[in-house]
Amino acid sequence: MDLLPLPLIGWLFTMGSVAALLLGAWLVIGVHFSGEMARGELARRAFEDAVLFGIWILGFAGGVGVLLDKAWSRGVLELFCAVLIVLAGLTAWSRYRAAPPPRGTLAVSLALFLVPLVAVCIATILTLRSETALRTLAE
Repeated sequence: MDLLPLPLIGWLFTMGSVAALLLGAWLVIGVHFSGEMARGELARRAFEDAVLFGIWILGFAGGVGVLLDKAWSRGVLELFCAVLIVLAGLTAWSRYRAAPPPRGTLAVSLALFLVPLVAVCIATILTLRSETALRTLAE
């Protein structure tokens, strides 16, 4: 069952990952030039930022692999989607818990972000496991 066309998956994850990587690089550069205290905080979070950049590079590689019809892209993109779902859920939960009551508006905004993200990731995983994707992305 193909929920999404493979070229759409490839372009969506390639361009989304490029946008996230460029935004992340821009934010890191901006923080680096904003003062000594900010640079110290940036240095303390260097490992976390490197892991985050690595995850987005995984999404980029998976998207490009789907566009090039590479067999390895299925596993890479499925891993990226699973990690993205978990990280987005954990981030939303921690933001929700950290906010003071009432949190109704925050809950709605988090749901409006999370539900489509999870739906696209699940549709991607199901599409990548379909018979069509198995034939198309075979080496």
